[in-house]
Amino acid sequence: QVQLVESGGGLVQAGGSLRLSCAASGRAFSSQTMAWFRQTPGKEREFVAAISKSGDSTNYADSVKGRFTISRDNADDTALLQMNSLKPEDTAVYYCAAGRGTVTWFLGDYWGQGTQVTVSS
Repeated sequence: QVQLVESGGGLVQAGGSLRLSCAASGRAFSSQTMAWFRQTPGKEREFVAAISKSGDSTNYADSVKGRFTISRDNADDTALLQMNSLKPEDTAVYYCAAGRGTVTWFLGDYWGQGTQVTVSS
């Protein structure tokens, strides 16, 4: 079992930045591929970014490429999502996930409770 707790969400103006954190506990963090997803009401959960177990490989959705950066600290069991140049369309509940696969084929086994990000225009 892996427990995931997200933090860092909030309200920000368009063009601003936020950094989301995902604190993991339980099963060895370094054995998990990590990812971030987001969801808005009435829509399916959407992939945002993923990072490999070692952190040497990443993948991003086209909509966030160049603005968001995913990273991880295996010594601290933490995954991060740095979000810059935020747009109103980035407004969503953001979820951290741990699982199997690669950064381009991710299967989530464990999910956090989500953190709300709201970007005002």
